[in-house]
Amino acid sequence: MRKLLLTASFLAFPTFALAQTQVNEVIVTATRLPAFVEETPSVHVITREEIENRQAVFAPDILNTVPGLSVFRNGAFGGPAGVQIRGASADKTLVLIDGVPVNDPSTPAGTYDFSSLDLAEVDRIEILSGPQGSIWGSEAIGGVIAFTTRELNGLSGSFEGGSLNTTRATLAAGSANADRAIGISASGFSTDGISAAANGTERDGFTSWTAGVNGRATVSPALTLDGKLRYTEGDVQLDGYAPPFFTFGDTSDTAQNRTWSGYGRARGEAFGLEHTLLYSSYQTERSNFGAYKARRNDWRWTSGKGGAADTFAFLVGAERDETRATVSIGVANLGETSAFAVARWRPIERASVTASVRYDDPDQYQSQTTGRIAGSYEIGWGLIASASIGQGFKTPTISQSVCDFCYTPAVPLQPEKAEGWDASLAWRSTGGRFKADVTGYRLSVSDQIAYVGGTYVNISRTLTTGVETEGEVRITDQLSARISYAYADAVNRSTGARLTRVPEHSGSASLDWHGERLRGGLTIRAQGKQADADPDTFAPTTRKGYVVADLAGSYELEPGLQLTARVENIADRRYQQVLGYAEPGRTVYVGFRIRR
Repeated sequence: MRKLLLTASFLAFPTFALAQTQVNEVIVTATRLPAFVEETPSVHVITREEIENRQAVFAPDILNTVPGLSVFRNGAFGGPAGVQIRGASADKTLVLIDGVPVNDPSTPAGTYDFSSLDLAEVDRIEILSGPQGSIWGSEAIGGVIAFTTRELNGLSGSFEGGSLNTTRATLAAGSANADRAIGISASGFSTDGISAAANGTERDGFTSWTAGVNGRATVSPALTLDGKLRYTEGDVQLDGYAPPFFTFGDTSDTAQNRTWSGYGRARGEAFGLEHTLLYSSYQTERSNFGAYKARRNDWRWTSGKGGAADTFAFLVGAERDETRATVSIGVANLGETSAFAVARWRPIERASVTASVRYDDPDQYQSQTTGRIAGSYEIGWGLIASASIGQGFKTPTISQSVCDFCYTPAVPLQPEKAEGWDASLAWRSTGGRFKADVTGYRLSVSDQIAYVGGTYVNISRTLTTGVETEGEVRITDQLSARISYAYADAVNRSTGARLTRVPEHSGSASLDWHGERLRGGLTIRAQGKQADADPDTFAPTTRKGYVVADLAGSYELEPGLQLTARVENIADRRYQQVLGYAEPGRTVYVGFRIRR
């Protein structure tokens, strides 16, 4: 993972600065209005190269070094995994795959489970931290994580095996050019695993597979059609609370997940503007102490003009979102109609300003208007100062709306609301050999929904203030080093208690070698102690901190054929990411990759 400079919006480097610092023109698309990464607030971009260098298999494996993100999973292989951004609970992270929102409307809080999100065909990941309600609407209080899959021109595949009887295989083929593209892909993963419960002895296995198909065609110079379809299936063995004592430990519980997601899109030009019409759908079926089904459909239209480098650019859009899910009383529905606008202006060569506003009209709740404004300025000497302020909100989920599994009368609920700001100073040396940045932020969430006394109520108020820092140095043409650190003071303002599963201190360091044929990387991750809950009594307690190191490498045997190897938890540390759930000791995997 590499933070490609800065937590700021809206700067256009002058030509002289670009020549001096050799900034790569990486484009961010999760902002709705395409922008250079250097002028996008609080953004991290993870490329395909970084995924392959770390040999990451599932999304949590690559997100765990991003400053400001708290990644947790209830079970090392296949256990439910969530991501908290800047202290906001995991249900306040909006997740997109190829622009399709995939937060699970069948869960009580609408949290997305990252545990089965295979990275085999993911081309890039964009993380936008802080409230993004003005461009993405509900659920983006903590931020947005957007995954983009790739168009392949040729053949690629891999196979890997190793500890815990683990195997993984991937295969993809496609043909792509400027006028059309078609492709298919598949990946599978299987492991005997370890006991999910730290005090357990039986292994809890996990299997999953993912398949996808994509297509694109240029119908005319002014019209392009494209679409993608993706299917994921996962089966995991779980631990829980077995009779007669009902303490947390080994059980024979299992869970299954079946998920479809996809979209169809038309893009064209008319009246001097670029238009996009998109329909997307996400369907999930899961079984874990019962069967749950959910569907989320979205219709989106946008129209705008201007690219990332233009003096002025804008985008306007309208959306309709509908969800349907099974709950204890049967089937329930929610819907929302929205409109938004975002614009960027560069008043002078060294600065730019971006502003956005959005109106959301939920079918069952009070309408919400959110806004955001940010700006940045190139000071000189490689320094860039920036700041932004924005709002977010989250409507009650279907389960919360119908008071699913409530034992006392339901009370009226209001949408959760958030306000946040960040400010940063970033520096890049001449030639780009050294990079560093520091970001301070504040995120306040009010009217948080909690399950209290047998019903859902608006009760919690939370506040997170923190600092995120990152530095990178290119030691030689082949050797580079990166280091990051995050401090988060995350508290429940209603009780004064620290927020659960948000470490106060966390960080990572990596050393990467990129030779002509040999590539390798050492990654060290560290987390301090964090507030957690006792898995037996659910009473508040503290989980100890940990440090863990991973090593990954590859060697090119011949053009298009690589031998791969990785060692996770090199020091064979015994630690718990979530209190009560075990993590693997030292594991070793070897395999190969092909590209044709």
